[in-house]
Amino acid sequence: MADTQYLATRKTATVGLLLMLTMLGVFPIDVVLPSFPALSEHFERPSPDIALSVSLFAVGIALSQLLVGPLSDAMGRKNLLLIGIIVSAFGAIGCVLANDYWFFLLFRVIQAVGCGCFVLSQALIQDLFTGQEQQRLRIFLVTCGGIFISVSPLAGTGLQSWMGWRGSFLVFIALAVSVFLSASLLLKPLPADSQPRRPDFIASYRKVCSDFNFMAYWLTSALAFSCHFSFIVISPLVFIDQLQLSAKAFSLTLLGYGLAYIGGGALATVLSNRIDPQTQILTGLCLILTAGVLMLGLSSHLGLSVTTLLLPMIVCTAGTTIARAAAHTRAMNIFPEQAGTSASAGSVLIFIIGGLTSAALSLTPLDLQTTLALCLILLSFLGLGLNGLLRHRHRALATG
Repeated sequence: MADTQYLATRKTATVGLLLMLTMLGVFPIDVVLPSFPALSEHFERPSPDIALSVSLFAVGIALSQLLVGPLSDAMGRKNLLLIGIIVSAFGAIGCVLANDYWFFLLFRVIQAVGCGCFVLSQALIQDLFTGQEQQRLRIFLVTCGGIFISVSPLAGTGLQSWMGWRGSFLVFIALAVSVFLSASLLLKPLPADSQPRRPDFIASYRKVCSDFNFMAYWLTSALAFSCHFSFIVISPLVFIDQLQLSAKAFSLTLLGYGLAYIGGGALATVLSNRIDPQTQILTGLCLILTAGVLMLGLSSHLGLSVTTLLLPMIVCTAGTTIARAAAHTRAMNIFPEQAGTSASAGSVLIFIIGGLTSAALSLTPLDLQTTLALCLILLSFLGLGLNGLLRHRHRALATG
């Protein structure tokens, strides 16, 4: 009985660690946005130059993740994760101390390279949990990840008013130290940690990326994520520039949207116990399609308002949560022995698709609400078509 209680306690603590890794993976990107004016004043640079730090941060994470996955499969998760946390904290410390713009950019990239290790949360789920536990945990982390992204601007506003632009970096350092201590105590070395081997990056990625099912499931997740991420990217343009909301009202609006992820997560949990993952993916994509059609109808009949934009996005949130969690599980189960490489390949794909989609949306000369609605419809149709092709291939293999 005591052993059972100990294992349950340890498992709960491990879930808490994974939650912290998820938060640190998204926290440094959006939380600094409200500090752009202060950073611009401090470094005496225009806002576009400050925005470059966000772009470089995203590029740094993407490049880092490409290395982290295969390295973790060959050398082990724990040590690589601890090294990444140290590097990210060092980069954040450099940002706090920087008085020169170019040094700030350098340390921001160093922070991003360290943050690439947080992609290992997906690999750790594959290593430490089995069966339905993996599915439920991925639903939970996808839900929390969406909440963290939505809440980050509000947290950034509070930290900016409390501690200035350095506040978000100081909080990141404190969180990184706590995660480092937790990971040191909770994670046990896996076989790869004690028997490291030389990683073969090209062979590792060739193996996973040449599998159609693997790429199709990760692409499905990327399409679903792009719906959420595109809304986050254009939200300041719509709520602040067009609807003239204050910064505080804008942050509270995103907070309400973030809370909708809780409902989406609860619905995904219920469905995961009643229908198979493939049907969950289709259900999620159909909800995204419904959200796009609803937004298009509301936009044409009632015009732009907080309600006509936020209500369809709440429906979209439920679909995104359901589809991404199920797609993650299907993709990660294809190559369980290469969980690190699988997680990195999928995360980079999500980053590329989400970035390109949101960039195209933000640069469009058309009405943003209508364009977002059409984007949801298009992405959901692409996902449905891709999964229709998956089902056809599965049936052909079963009958062949």
